[in-house]
Amino acid sequence: MNQAFDIPVFHKGKKLCFKANLLILQYIYQVQVEINGQQIYFEPDEQKNFRAVMNPKMLEAGKKIDVDLLIAIAERLEIIVK
Repeated sequence: MNQAFDIPVFHKGKKLCFKANLLILQYIYQVQVEINGQQIYFEPDEQKNFRAVMNPKMLEAGKKIDVDLLIAIAERLEIIVK
């Protein structure tokens, strides 16, 4: 089951909105977020905090990821799921 929704975040003084999909996989779930044309997956860890998971080849290819933006999205997801 996939459910689409938007994730609004404030980052560097700007309001941004990202398209996301909730992916339910057997016993876990992930949130797939498209950031600048790249698919980043967020999943809860053991403490129910979200972590970003991405394809290592994306990093090897030199595609830059704004860590502060990933943190802002993870924090917003924590608010949404509560």
